[in-house]
Amino acid sequence: MARRIRVGVIFGGRSGEHDVSLRSAQAVMRAIDPERFEVVPIGITREGRWLVGGDPLRALAACSRLPLELEPGEVEEVEKTTLPARLDSQSLAVTEPTWARTVDVVFPVLHGPNGEDGMVQGLLELADIPYVGCGVLASAVAMDKPTAKRLFAQSGLPIARWFAFTWREWVREPRAIAERVEREFGYPCFVKPANLGSSVGVTKVHAPEELPAAIEEANRYDRKIVIEEAIDARELEVSVLGNDDPIASIVGEIVPSREFYDYEAKYVDDRSQLLIPAPITEEQAETARSMAVAAFKAIDAAGMARVDFFLERPTGRILVNEINTIPGFTAISMYPKLWEASGLSFRDLVTRLIELALERHQERAARCQTWT
Repeated sequence: MARRIRVGVIFGGRSGEHDVSLRSAQAVMRAIDPERFEVVPIGITREGRWLVGGDPLRALAACSRLPLELEPGEVEEVEKTTLPARLDSQSLAVTEPTWARTVDVVFPVLHGPNGEDGMVQGLLELADIPYVGCGVLASAVAMDKPTAKRLFAQSGLPIARWFAFTWREWVREPRAIAERVEREFGYPCFVKPANLGSSVGVTKVHAPEELPAAIEEANRYDRKIVIEEAIDARELEVSVLGNDDPIASIVGEIVPSREFYDYEAKYVDDRSQLLIPAPITEEQAETARSMAVAAFKAIDAAGMARVDFFLERPTGRILVNEINTIPGFTAISMYPKLWEASGLSFRDLVTRLIELALERHQERAARCQTWT
């Protein structure tokens, strides 16, 4: 019997989306075909320590805000592990080469900075290990909202009005920034960290007096801050799959249980609705799917991405909101649900993503042979 392909699933990480990553990793590891693949769980603590061996997922879950999702009849037994406060050189020397030498491909399930932004992708490139998802450039571009928006606009994709600034600029010229908000789009508006996801650190600002607190909240997560106009819109999402010839799923719609689709509405409150397929016209669906592929190509994405849109109610315009290169893989996440509704099961989706990672690595290896 042929040896199974060893898939290292990396989760956790030094990000505000650490807890969401654990749920996504749990779902991915359950979906991996055990006849073809062997799972190697690799955890990263909030402080940056790599955990290999034992049960890293349950060790990290012991300190998580979001409990792991249990299957019927399953009893949660969280390993009561005391995690070290920091990553020292001795532990790195022991753990990092061990997993790097023994896995055939890596499936990063790291949402947010220090994992989704090209850092881990760069490490894997240096180690010459195939990995699922976007490369260094696309990962970094997608994570930085201002850079992604500029590329979307340059590619002819419509986006909402926005501007970005640093915390230091706000401290130096708060009145000028507040006046710019009033001048360019007014209230309500959204204040966001430039580099984060899962709506962490995002605030809907209804009046000028709320702006300073919202900026301070965003600054907790990033030195660069984005302010966007608030649009009276429905929220659409499209999943994209592939390398150089990506395909788009059917379109889904998010109906948040709260004023907007914030962290609580996504992961804590179960009253938000996922409408699959979205109740929109065939023409609107084709437009969204075409724009999703265009956004994917605009940042030179690979493997997977979820593209989020606004469908403006007064005008019917469809605007690109953002692209997520490691979308959620939880039981309620849109990325796998949209592919399931498009005819690709969760298990087949995970298998296809691993295959795409291996294909991309093989193509690069063949090209590299011509350099030497």
